Amino acid sequence: MCYTLEDEPRDVKVKHETCIPAGEYTLGLKTHGRLHDKYQYRFADIHNGMIELLDVPNFTNILIHCGNTDNDTSGCLLVGDTQENNNIKESGFIGKSTIAYFRIYKAISEAIMSGEHCTINITDDVFI
Repeated sequence: MCYTLEDEPRDVKVKHETCIPAGEYTLGLKTHGRLHDKYQYRFADIHNGMIELLDVPNFTNILIHCGNTDNDTSGCLLVGDTQENNNIKESGFIGKSTIAYFRIYKAISEAIMSGEHCTINITDDVFI
């Protein structure tokens, strides 16, 4: 569907600086919080709540949202349609994030709202 970017893996979790563990996670819609309020305004035509990864061990409030570098996330997944190798840009980079978010959000949120069981599979693929 699109590229993703998140914080780097670490042996010991560092708050706001560590990616989530590999696994399959159920997706839900979070209908409160700062990003929900911001996106409700920014994407008024489609927004029904933030897509949230549920039951992630040792993590809470893991959302899928727009952003370009690991400075734009505190453990959440950023989405984009283009990417640059993290050997070229130290922290990696994904571009056209808003376009990717708009495209995937509608499909995922509609499936969740219709009662479909939606999941995401996170792998530990690090490309260096």
